[in-house]
Amino acid sequence: MSGNGGVPGKEGARAGGVVPTLAELVALRGQARGAPAPRHGRHGLHGPAPSNLHGRGMEYAESREYVAGDDVRHMDWRLTARSGRAHTKLFQAERERLTLLVADTAPALYFGTRARFKSVQAARAGAVAAWSAVMAGDRVAALRGGEPAIPPASGARGAMRVLDALVRWYAHPPPDDAGLGMALEQAQRLLRPGTRLVVLADPQAASQVPAQRWRALARHREATLVLLQDPLEAMPPRRMLAFAVGKRRVQLALDRGDVRERWEAAFAGPLRMLAQPLPGLGWRVRVLSSDAPVQHGPWAWDGDGAPMAERG
Repeated sequence: MSGNGGVPGKEGARAGGVVPTLAELVALRGQARGAPAPRHGRHGLHGPAPSNLHGRGMEYAESREYVAGDDVRHMDWRLTARSGRAHTKLFQAERERLTLLVADTAPALYFGTRARFKSVQAARAGAVAAWSAVMAGDRVAALRGGEPAIPPASGARGAMRVLDALVRWYAHPPPDDAGLGMALEQAQRLLRPGTRLVVLADPQAASQVPAQRWRALARHREATLVLLQDPLEAMPPRRMLAFAVGKRRVQLALDRGDVRERWEAAFAGPLRMLAQPLPGLGWRVRVLSSDAPVQHGPWAWDGDGAPMAERG
C-alpha cells in the first residue's frame, strides 16, 4: 500500500484496506465479546452501572435530561416545565448502560503503509467496540466533531447505526471535521455516570486535549483511549524515504540522526505525553497498530502486546 496519504484510485479501493466496508464491520461481530464487570482502581469504581434490564417496568426510578433517541412518551413534563430543559422518566427495568464511541477524524488517520489505512483500523476497532457493547446489553451511540451524535439504541439496530456512521466517517476525511477536542466537549454534555466511553484517536490530536478534559470525561465512568498507529510511524527504515504531500514530493533522509530525532518527536512524543498522565486520571490507554488484529473489544486491546502505560 502506498504511504503517500493521498486519495487512492479505483484500483487501490478495490484492493481493500483503503476504505472500510459495511460487510467488513458486520463480520467483526465474531471478534467481539461482552465487557467485564466494572472494576475498582486507585481512583475508585470505574464505570459504576446499574443492571442491564430491558423493557419498561411499572416502577418509576428517576428522571434525567432528555438525550436524542429517548422515547418521547416517557417525557417528564413537570420537571421539563420547572427546569426549562427537557427531561425523561426512567423506570426500573429501563436502566441500560450506555457505551459512547467518540471517533476522531483527523486527516492524519487517512494514511497507511501496511495492511490498511489507520482510518480503516479505527472503523474496525469501533465496530468491535459496538458489537461488544451490544453483547454486554448496553445501548450504543457514537459521535464525531462536526455533526450531531448517532442516537443511542440497543441490540443489532444500535450497532448497525454506529457501523453505518463509521463507514461514512472513515471513507475519507470529512470536510467539516471540527476536531477531537470539539467531539470530546460534545461527549461530555451527553455522558452520565456509569457510561462506558471509548475514544478512537490519532495520537497527535489526542495530545492536544487538555488534561482537565480527560479527567472530567473519566470521572465515574469506564474510559478507554485507543490510539491508532502505523508501523512506519513506530519504526521507520534507516534510508531515504519519499512522501507525496499534496502535489509536492518530499524526501526524508531517515538514515540521519537529526532527521530520526525529529521523526521520533513527531510520532513517539505524543504517545509519551499521553502514557504518563492519563492512567492516573482514570483512563485505559491502548496503542493499536494498523496491521494488528482487532479482537474482543477495547478492554482487551493491548496494541503490540502491552498497555501503553506499561511500556518502557
